[in-house]
Amino acid sequence: MTDDMPKRLPFLRHEKNRHGNWCWYVRRGSKRVRIRGEYGSDEFMEAYNAAIAGNPVKTNTAARSGSVAWLVARYKESGQFQALAPSSRYGRDRYLHRLVAKAGSEQFIAIRRRSIQAAIDGMADKPHAANNYLIALNALFRWAVKNDHLQVNPCDGVEPIKAKIDGFHPWTMEEVAQYREKHIVGTRARLALDLLLFTGLRRSDIIVVGRQHVKEGVLSIRTKKTGAMVHIPIFPELRASIDATKTGDMAFLTAERGKPFATPISFGAWFRKQCDDAELPKECSAHGLRKAGATIAAEAGATAHELMAMFGWSRISMAEVYTKEANKKVLARAAAERIADKFAPHLENRRAAPDDK
Repeated sequence: MTDDMPKRLPFLRHEKNRHGNWCWYVRRGSKRVRIRGEYGSDEFMEAYNAAIAGNPVKTNTAARSGSVAWLVARYKESGQFQALAPSSRYGRDRYLHRLVAKAGSEQFIAIRRRSIQAAIDGMADKPHAANNYLIALNALFRWAVKNDHLQVNPCDGVEPIKAKIDGFHPWTMEEVAQYREKHIVGTRARLALDLLLFTGLRRSDIIVVGRQHVKEGVLSIRTKKTGAMVHIPIFPELRASIDATKTGDMAFLTAERGKPFATPISFGAWFRKQCDDAELPKECSAHGLRKAGATIAAEAGATAHELMAMFGWSRISMAEVYTKEANKKVLARAAAERIADKFAPHLENRRAAPDDK
């Protein structure tokens, strides 16, 4: 079991199968039942609860004859899928589970581009979900082609939905102030915001970061999503928030019973409740604070490479999204000042004219 795996459920074991792949099993006595799906997903918990109750979910026999369900199961056992970051596996598994629920018994060699395009177009009211669904399908079928299960990827040529919204809502300074007014220093809710805002870490890193990551006033951690090592100075305001709060032994942030949050999803749900208590709009999220921090830093003059170092981005294009936006504001202000300066002498002359009505 790897370090990034959550605490096991009773009777749950993480073992290698005969192919050398790590799999989940419920083992009670000599009986062992395979549990499929990403840990914590609806599919996983349904199979786990059924196995504990003595009624294991039966595998569809069609899954052994080239069905979509069979292909998804093989892909999820592959090293390519297992190499994904835990948060990426969890998110991708949700969309694969959706695919199996809709077309699990169909033969995957019969899937055509037009059917995938129709499915994506049918989610046009949720563009980001539609595009993430397409990403999951594309990864599945690329793997299938690479491993000689298919000759052609049916996702080739499928058009994503053009999103009209700009991802997660970045918090405004007023929203940050409103949250801080509700949740004072010394509370877990306040520490959560301070860590998110002042470190720029993602949820998957926020739930594990603790005192063991801090040395000589610098927080150093290898981010789970990209594997990048980030080194973030802990300035006095964040230091005061940490010192004033009852923290866990290994993680600064803990759930209700004093243990670390099991998953980024559970932390996100808890943090959303803190936002509700502060009467903030539904658009405010943990990831939105990361965007707010990047925006504030860029507008204060941070370079693209400085943002990359703090936020753990491997591509400069991500950082340039913020620096270019900040530069546009600076340039627009400079242009407006030039126009104002151009007309300033005329305005002074008008004020000086005694009979000008």
